[in-house]
Amino acid sequence: MNRILATVLVVLSSAAVLVLEIVVVRLVAPYAGDTLETYTAAIGVALGAIALGAKLGGDAADRRPPGGLLGPLLVFGGGLTMLARPIVIGAGPLLTGAGPITALLLVASGIALPVALLSAVTPVVVKTQLADLDQAGGVVGRFSAWGTVGSLAGTFLTGYVLISALPVSMVLLVTGGGLVLLGGVLLLRHGVPRGGRGGAAMLAVVTLGGGLLVSVPSSCDVETAYYCARVETDPQRPTGRVLYLDDLRHGYVDLADAAHLEFAYTQWFGAAIDALAPAGPIDALHIGGGAYTMPRWLAETRPGSTGEVLELDPAVTRMARAELDLRTGPDLSVHAGDARTGVAVAPAESYDVVVGDAFGGLSVPWHLTTREFAAQVHRVLRDGGVYVVNVIDRGPRAFLGAEVATLRQVFDHVEVVGARGGFASEVGGNHVVVASDTPLDRELLDRAVTASPRPGELAAPDLVAQWVRRGPVLTDDHAPVDQLITPYLT
Repeated sequence: MNRILATVLVVLSSAAVLVLEIVVVRLVAPYAGDTLETYTAAIGVALGAIALGAKLGGDAADRRPPGGLLGPLLVFGGGLTMLARPIVIGAGPLLTGAGPITALLLVASGIALPVALLSAVTPVVVKTQLADLDQAGGVVGRFSAWGTVGSLAGTFLTGYVLISALPVSMVLLVTGGGLVLLGGVLLLRHGVPRGGRGGAAMLAVVTLGGGLLVSVPSSCDVETAYYCARVETDPQRPTGRVLYLDDLRHGYVDLADAAHLEFAYTQWFGAAIDALAPAGPIDALHIGGGAYTMPRWLAETRPGSTGEVLELDPAVTRMARAELDLRTGPDLSVHAGDARTGVAVAPAESYDVVVGDAFGGLSVPWHLTTREFAAQVHRVLRDGGVYVVNVIDRGPRAFLGAEVATLRQVFDHVEVVGARGGFASEVGGNHVVVASDTPLDRELLDRAVTASPRPGELAAPDLVAQWVRRGPVLTDDHAPVDQLITPYLT
């Protein structure tokens, strides 16, 4: 085989493997969440399939003419690449709710086979180039290097370009279709193995993969670089709109009433701000935009207030403008980008309130939970300012306790709001942590959250004190947020 063609095959097949490894996270996130476990499953399954494919490909190349193996590997690999999305969409609803096992099973069912087939290409190509055993080391090293180049190209192209420019379905169609075409060229050159049976099997896989890929509907209105996003009308409230990001009801707005707060935790946000923030207009920084519920509420209930929103995903903001009546201007501005870097460059002592409501799956992104980040929030708050942050936790509340302990390292006073009777429940849910250097009026705050349409209650002082004593302090060096929420290793 021509060395240039051999190099192209190794580069493209290796690039396709990394396309699958990255894209599968987007496929699985609506059912398993955008969590560390999902990324771990994607990396682990891909590495296992790469190892298996390399071993089987090398063995096959020793038993059969290697040139004739490449066409089928690429065609089957391309067809199964296109099948990845239909498989995950079909299996996802059946496997949802099994924690990290959901991610592992969905990733494996979606990409293990195509990754293994595509990883078999490199050892088969190497066998075609081993004309002189005295040069074997150089040949193996050269194609190993080119395979790494392909992996790097697939990584950067997918992460920086494809995911933001194209829907996941189109990324898989282009990748799988390209592999099929390249495999078809090699089949014309070397022939179809096993007569008509091999050709029929390849045709069936490609037809099934391509057909299902374009016909299976997506649950998303928009596939953003980070989320499967959609907006649905609340059947109980015709003007209510619910924003879904992956597997979560992420936000709610009433198009006819900006002051309406539907979710319990947003009502507790509002109660805490009304009870503890200065009277009249205030300046607020919102960490996470989503449905832009709280910025709209603040503008409606406290005219003259200003809000700055740090939202990672520009596509979510565009959806909020188009479908959720988001209107920006002098009193409400949106900055696209990571909240950690956004807070770091914000002026000191600029805000009366900081509202933390950023999520990746069920957890706050780890770098927004640490003592170092809390210190940055503290820096941008004025004297008497209040930090309110939404925390989802369940079971023993290990993450909630860690966040309380962490904030208590930076702020003089910390309180926690949860559902009535909820602190003793294993089910868990949303909690609002309130932090300030100014003493927090527990009685006033308790009355405010109790009077909410979805009443909350304050955690008992001894429970808060227990969290402060026993909770691990989260730092940039160690913040195992997902593991604290899902303590499956203990």
